[in-house]
Amino acid sequence: MDDERLWLVERTYTDKGLVSLVYATTDGEYSVQRQRSMNMLRQGAGVTAATEADPESLNPVEDDETRDRYADEATRMAEKHDPDATV
Repeated sequence: MDDERLWLVERTYTDKGLVSLVYATTDGEYSVQRQRSMNMLRQGAGVTAATEADPESLNPVEDDETRDRYADEATRMAEKHDPDATV
């Protein structure tokens, strides 16, 4: 099975020096969370507009409001950015 493309929908900075990134499908049905260190990001490992993930590793988005928000943001990102663009 081919990997699924997901788009950046949420970025949260923690007090532990981490950045929590949430990527979601354009329908908002599925998401995946990734964590990056602030140091890693400062050294040039930027955050991309999209990522690829194995469909079996995706988490269903249960909340209707969150699903709608993720769908809107993922669609907006897909329309405005190349998948590999740093955002």
